[in-house]
Amino acid sequence: MSIRPAIACLGAGRMGRGIAVAFAYAGHNVAIVDFKARYADKFKALEAEALGEIRKTFASMARFGLLTEADIETLVSRVIVVPEAGAGAALSSSAIIFEGVPEVLDQKRDALARASQLAGPSPVIASTTSTILVDDISSAVEHPERFLNAHWLNPAYLVPLVEVSPGAKTDPAVTARVKEMLEGIGKVPVVCAATPGYIVPRIQAMAMNEAARMVEEGVASPEDIDKAIKYGFGFRFAVLGLLEFVDWGGGDILYYASKYLTGALNNDRYSSPEIVGRNMAEGKIGLKTGEGFLNYEGLDVDAYREGRLSAFVDLLKHFQLQKPPVL
Repeated sequence: MSIRPAIACLGAGRMGRGIAVAFAYAGHNVAIVDFKARYADKFKALEAEALGEIRKTFASMARFGLLTEADIETLVSRVIVVPEAGAGAALSSSAIIFEGVPEVLDQKRDALARASQLAGPSPVIASTTSTILVDDISSAVEHPERFLNAHWLNPAYLVPLVEVSPGAKTDPAVTARVKEMLEGIGKVPVVCAATPGYIVPRIQAMAMNEAARMVEEGVASPEDIDKAIKYGFGFRFAVLGLLEFVDWGGGDILYYASKYLTGALNNDRYSSPEIVGRNMAEGKIGLKTGEGFLNYEGLDVDAYREGRLSAFVDLLKHFQLQKPPVL
């Protein structure tokens, strides 16, 4: 078996523990570094709590069939919790350091500055912040070309997506290295610009607020709204991406539907961005024209549709909603 690079998680909270589980499961040794000065008994309590939670997580994964109970202790043994005094050795021997301290700018800057000094110039450093832009904290890092944001979605050990956001000073080779490392443990990294909300939080904030607004307006009950999301919205977008779905039906449908909703609900939040109208003017409607947001030139459209429909059927089976024909 090849030797896998060591990983460090800066901070012993939920995110650090979740990332530790993901990498330990994939064969990496992980050091969870506690960056707070604590008396020995307080550190021992933290260590026991963190490792206990990690053990429980692996036990639940065993119940889900992702591993066997016999695997649990082997996986847990790959994770250590390191006190502040041992931070230098743990950080400097790691290939990537994932910072997961609380979402407070000054705390993050302080932690990143100390970590980059202790680690030396070699390890890649990635902040897992969900709110602070990479360029707002990169100046705290020595050798900022090895620094970027890597936003994991909780639970980090289960959700495949990681949003990777390089900054103005990030070396493209570092971005590629982080993507490769994440793909190596079964994650699906996407690269996005340093912009508030990344991709998923920006979209889901609008969707969640709209759902809450519909409850407020009496459109439907919370239970029925959530049912509509699970079996309609979420069902489709578990197979088709949002922009792929636009292309699937046609960008013209989105254009005219947006105009109607904007007028009917008297609110500009439903209006289309300029790119939707521009695509229509340029004949980029989607599958029917061979190009939309995505390019379908040379694609076997029938085979593509068949594959997506097959995935829908798999979801029906997952939800136990498929029924035999009535003959």
